[in-house]
Amino acid sequence: MAEAILAGGCFWCTEAVLRDVNGVSGVESGYIGGTVPNPTYKQVCSGTTGHAEGIRVTFDDAVIDYATLLDVFFVIHDPTTLNRQGNDVGTQYRSALFPLDDAQRAQAEAAIARNASHWPAPIVTTIEGPATWYPAEDYHQEYWEGEGQRNPYCLAVIPPKLNKLRKSFADRVKA
Repeated sequence: MAEAILAGGCFWCTEAVLRDVNGVSGVESGYIGGTVPNPTYKQVCSGTTGHAEGIRVTFDDAVIDYATLLDVFFVIHDPTTLNRQGNDVGTQYRSALFPLDDAQRAQAEAAIARNASHWPAPIVTTIEGPATWYPAEDYHQEYWEGEGQRNPYCLAVIPPKLNKLRKSFADRVKA
């Protein structure tokens, strides 16, 4: 098993999509890249901690490798908007990769270059770290499977992201 830490806007939305990818066995929402130890959701939402809302993905690299996981990531969010995803604005919603070792860092650089031609504007995704991971509060975990399917924001944002996944990576979606 391997891990990846990605930030692509609202963690509820990226978590929901990555859970549907073959080879992904777990996705945890959390905070990374800031200066405040053990931040709370309220603190991160204030935009003053420097943290991004992120997800820690556990995956079987014999089923899906890190490079392919990054290609999925670049399809399911807009990596060309600085500190913004849709209506979510602030550094906590930035597009960022947090490689866990030098090999992931090299693959992150390659993924940005590889995916650049798919977008009409330059990719602004940052490569950050090393940084400390802080799991989000329990109520944020598996949000889409519970409260999220009654949340108008999630209903507006997550299904289009799931459709992008299914359209671009049909062979990578869980049955």
